[in-house]
Amino acid sequence: MVKVGSSSLTRADGEIDDDRIAALAAALADRAKAGSQLVLVSSGAIASGLVPLGLSRRPSDLATQQAAASVGQGLLIARYTAAFAAHGIRTGQILLSADDLMRRTHYRNAQRTLDRLLELGVLPVVNENDTVATDEIRFGDNDRLAALVAHVTRASALILLSDVDGLYDGDPRRGDAQRITEVRDKSDLDGIALGRGIKAGQGAQKGQGPGTGGMATKVDAAMIASAAGIATVVADADSAQAALAGEPAGTYFPAVSGRRPATRLLWLKHAAVARGSLRLDAGAVEAIVGRHASLLPAGITGVEGTFDAGDPVNLRDESGRTIARGLVNYDAAEIPGLMGRSTRWLASRLGQEYEREVVHRDDLVIL
Repeated sequence: MVKVGSSSLTRADGEIDDDRIAALAAALADRAKAGSQLVLVSSGAIASGLVPLGLSRRPSDLATQQAAASVGQGLLIARYTAAFAAHGIRTGQILLSADDLMRRTHYRNAQRTLDRLLELGVLPVVNENDTVATDEIRFGDNDRLAALVAHVTRASALILLSDVDGLYDGDPRRGDAQRITEVRDKSDLDGIALGRGIKAGQGAQKGQGPGTGGMATKVDAAMIASAAGIATVVADADSAQAALAGEPAGTYFPAVSGRRPATRLLWLKHAAVARGSLRLDAGAVEAIVGRHASLLPAGITGVEGTFDAGDPVNLRDESGRTIARGLVNYDAAEIPGLMGRSTRWLASRLGQEYEREVVHRDDLVIL
């Protein structure tokens, strides 16, 4: 799995650089010819639409971003199709929203399509479906999307390409900053400042450059992937061939051994935006955190926000600290009438459909 950001595909004027796309396609083609199955997660749809729409910079409002993505996505995939065709490789476009990786039927459909494309020898080019995503359900950056898609496709490795050749212990523009070659756990990052929403290593303000993800988002994505058993490399686009060949490049995040978590739980923990929150008493907090139990109505003392059954909600302790996040089984309007009651009492008064958890433990992650 390879992810490339807008900043690695564009020229200084913000226009997509065909030479950079050709170089990336050549690096991936070499690896594909060696027998590897590859998936490319690519930003650049919005950047591709800026010039055709006469826009000088990335728009800040969602509607114009979606318009630019609508115009640019076709142009971007056409460039990739031509670049890979020069090496005899077919490509297929996959557009995903966050919802596609949360709801099981959508997730299974996405997984089947990706698997079948790979079986047919097609290289999938994945992007977030910016034309329909809203602020509430979007991934926010393609680094996180790449980590989740790597999990969906059961990838053995993830390579995150940007415009900086790895993670540094300071500003890489300064001569005294040192590249960090390996990160085994979060303690290796103690004392290292990572800017969010900053074009990695260049200090551009959010919205001025072609990309939205900074080094912090890449580290977050690398941590998500490595915790799911997927070795990850953060490197610059010029190092793509070396990274694909397994040679030393960028910053390496080794895979953590163990059973891979469910994709929806990864999404819940790292990408979901809660639609509301539930306040819990001390007993419920202990049951969830200490025993990984489901949340029952008896342990709820308050509800905030407007949400529907199936939406993600935060679970908070009595001091307001978020201790978990889960998919709720009731609408917000229903919960006040259930609070403090046992499921047996609710079933006897309201019907058997109320003898269920508010949040089932299989749809819950501890934060």
